[in-house]
Amino acid sequence: MAQQKTIMRALAGETLDTPPIWMMRQAGRYLPEYKATRAEAGDFLSLCYNPELATEVTLQPIRRYGFDAAILFADILLLPQALGADLWFVTGEGPRLSTVTGAGDFAKLKGASDVHEHLAPIYQTVRNLAGALPKDTTLIGFAGAPWTVATYMIAGQGTPDQAPAHKLRVEDPATFDALIDLITASTIEYLSAQIEAGAEVVKLFDSWAGSLKGDAFQKYSLEPAQKIITALKARHPNTPIIAFPREAGDNYIGFAKATGADCVALDNSVSADWAAEHVQVDGCVQGNLASRHMVTGGQDLVDETRAIVKAFSKGPHIFNLGHGITPDANPDNVQLMIDTVRETTA
Repeated sequence: MAQQKTIMRALAGETLDTPPIWMMRQAGRYLPEYKATRAEAGDFLSLCYNPELATEVTLQPIRRYGFDAAILFADILLLPQALGADLWFVTGEGPRLSTVTGAGDFAKLKGASDVHEHLAPIYQTVRNLAGALPKDTTLIGFAGAPWTVATYMIAGQGTPDQAPAHKLRVEDPATFDALIDLITASTIEYLSAQIEAGAEVVKLFDSWAGSLKGDAFQKYSLEPAQKIITALKARHPNTPIIAFPREAGDNYIGFAKATGADCVALDNSVSADWAAEHVQVDGCVQGNLASRHMVTGGQDLVDETRAIVKAFSKGPHIFNLGHGITPDANPDNVQLMIDTVRETTA
């Protein structure tokens, strides 16, 4: 059954008449039903760690829109918390963590194999979803890529230019490399456990890959992704893996071959025509409608959606946004996007 699912077929390299579609952050604050469930949970972390409620919010966009995939509702910062970092969320501002700024801080963290007890509720959510999703809907698990997770662990929060992580990378490479290695090893454990619980595909989000330039991109985005994918393929050879080195630019070229990823997700800073020529030649691509269209809607949304479907029509493609949907999005625009994708090639 799994191989008949449209996303699994695209990930296997098949060119489909109509691309399968899902959306990053599709379970989230733009949906009124999500807001109601979030209120029931009390706060964001309580929602992530409540398998019943996390299952519910993952299912909500599937019920409403019939996406071809559901992505596990969780957060990339649950893994650093499992490693021993303090994590909390500030209303209106986002996540905050205790920081790793030197060898002493790093020494306090747990080992890669010690994360499972803390993350057990996440694995239960995956098991719940594996039994609850429609038979034709693919279940996607995920984790943050080591560089992106490290930027939060070093700065203690999101930063516009990831400057604290770049500073540590240059001034204390021993601690920085040790942190990257720890996150890499624990991410292998985390994603492997998600697969064992029922995830059919996993995705690696390197949201801040674009701030790595030159050799640093190779060392801290591409190489950790390659290590994670190689290890996961050894354990779970039939599980496809999507890599998302956001804003990688020319570094998207060859990324799939270099890492072993089955699909490269694209942000909207590159054009679909360019990506079809330079990236899709190596296999499946995912993307890449600008998230702003979910806010503004209208004919621009329709035109751009059609253009992306057309650009990628000669190879395997999963339709998605170039980044996550934003809280100010109009749910009606999501339906318009889905209808346009499915009508364009019907």
